[in-house]
Amino acid sequence: MPELPEVEVTRLGVNPHVEGKTVTELILRRDGLRWPFPANLRELILHQTILSTGRRGKYLLLHFHHGSLLIHLGMSGNLRIMPSTTPPQKHDHVDILLGEQMMRLTDPRRFGAVLWHDHADGALEEHLLLRHLGVEPLSDQFSPELLFKQTRQRNAAIKQVLLAGDVVVGVGNIYASESLFRAGINPKTAANRISLKRYQALAIAIREILAQAISRGGSSLKDFVGADGKTGYFQQSYFVYDRAGEPCRVCQGTIRHITQGQRSSFYCVNCQK
Repeated sequence: MPELPEVEVTRLGVNPHVEGKTVTELILRRDGLRWPFPANLRELILHQTILSTGRRGKYLLLHFHHGSLLIHLGMSGNLRIMPSTTPPQKHDHVDILLGEQMMRLTDPRRFGAVLWHDHADGALEEHLLLRHLGVEPLSDQFSPELLFKQTRQRNAAIKQVLLAGDVVVGVGNIYASESLFRAGINPKTAANRISLKRYQALAIAIREILAQAISRGGSSLKDFVGADGKTGYFQQSYFVYDRAGEPCRVCQGTIRHITQGQRSSFYCVNCQK
């Protein structure tokens, strides 16, 4: 599933092509994806200008003067910029035309979403899918002190707390594994047993790992491509993720694989305590 870096790479890729542009047509080839499309979506955005783009967690946002379009890529979706005359393929479900170019949503598994939040319904942060999300890991609000304070009553494993998204949002499975390795923290360690000093290392690691992934176009393990159709290559730099049985790049020990909350975790028993 595309994680925060992949969504941010997508946002950065589409932004120059959509910001300040007017929607000249909307083509929906289905009634919906994970959820139904808003019934009046065409009327809502046709001939309206996209003021800016944004991102909250794994949701890409298109801001209009009267509301915002929320786009989730699901497990296999991608957004690409292409000429408006490009013929659709089997899994091309949504086209937002912007004159001679368009933004096309492709989603083979149809777990993505296109939703609308109207300004009349209140602040965007109060949208049902956004209101319980934690702080953004690349924002000024994210800090070691926040992690320490918010986990004093959490005895779940730190890996599962990171994935829950209510303390810090968008640190998905791949980047949680890599960040915990860089911070030297075993993914099985109870969150409330980690000291402030160790959370300082983890907060730095999360910021660095996400920033590096964004700069390298994200990870392209399966379906993800950026807005230009190119794949990311951060997966070439993994230290632990998907490397079970291989030697640790630091200590040469064997990378181990466990399952936590039905998700795969990878770690080095020597480097992560």
